[in-house]
Amino acid sequence: MILDDMMKILAFVRVVPIGTSTASLSSYVAEAINVIKSISVNYQVTPFGTGVELNSFEDLTKLISLINEKLRSLNISRVLIDVSLDLRYDKEISLEYKVRSVQEKVGK
Repeated sequence: MILDDMMKILAFVRVVPIGTSTASLSSYVAEAINVIKSISVNYQVTPFGTGVELNSFEDLTKLISLINEKLRSLNISRVLIDVSLDLRYDKEISLEYKVRSVQEKVGK
């Protein structure tokens, strides 16, 4: 099935650099976030990954490739990248919509 022109791909991306010189990964995560910022998409950082709104699978592939290139430039010898997708065909959704929907149901 091809995405409608108006549909967004909501992706949750988790990047885990392996073989770093420190147990702290926040500086590497920050580099990945800077890559996301550079392509001007809506995103939300969480403690365990980042939600991203994309327009196409090509944009997703480009983003993952750019993150990989950035981490390789930092001499990371191995990177795990997990991606989860939310594809909704019956209506337009966003990261904000998903969070708001849950908050309304729990009474926030």
